[in-house]
Amino acid sequence: MATEALALDGIDALYGDSHVLHSVTFSLQEGHVLALLGRNGAGKTTCMNAIIGFLPARKGEIRVFGERVGRLSPEAIARKGVGLVPQGRRVFPTLTVKENLIVAARGKNQLDHVFELFPRLKERTEQHAGSLSGGEQQMLAIGRALMGNPRVLLMDEPSEGLAPLIVAEVGRTIARLKAEGQSIVLVEQNVKLAFDLADEVAILNTGRVAFAGPASAARDNESLITQHLGVF
Repeated sequence: MATEALALDGIDALYGDSHVLHSVTFSLQEGHVLALLGRNGAGKTTCMNAIIGFLPARKGEIRVFGERVGRLSPEAIARKGVGLVPQGRRVFPTLTVKENLIVAARGKNQLDHVFELFPRLKERTEQHAGSLSGGEQQMLAIGRALMGNPRVLLMDEPSEGLAPLIVAEVGRTIARLKAEGQSIVLVEQNVKLAFDLADEVAILNTGRVAFAGPASAARDNESLITQHLGVF
């Protein structure tokens, strides 16, 4: 029987007086990738911020493996097993690669696993993160999140601004993490990459869920994709 790794149930979220998320409901099964899609401004990053606790939900419930986390601090939510690869990477530029990883360590030591996933990071262990290429910084951001031993990994636009060869490498990394049993929420503007990886899809339109269900059902629905994502 499938285990629910993450569930959002009727989530409302506001920035000041601006009502951004309206009764957002979707769920992620353990070991699956859920692609969270939508046009710019649809509410995808706001969803991620609500899950990780940066923007507490005004209404509704968020559960991680059945445990309510919606009223906890970001630090407490991270301790419950939620990791974040933020949009824009946000590595610590003056720290070395190894220091960026060690500072995020929690629980079982994942350093060898991260270096196995990303051999280039191992080669640059003592290099300052600010001197890495964009692709290497993205690898470091993913590795840093994995150092916390997340049960649910949130990835916000991991392919943004990267060359096609690096995007393909990021895609292979996500596929490997999924094969290892990692549960992943993937926010992605690269719709092809998202559909190639996803088991489930949630599509947002102006802060509301326009579709939530199997990736195969969304992938084959040309009108749904054209209407809400503007591509096909």
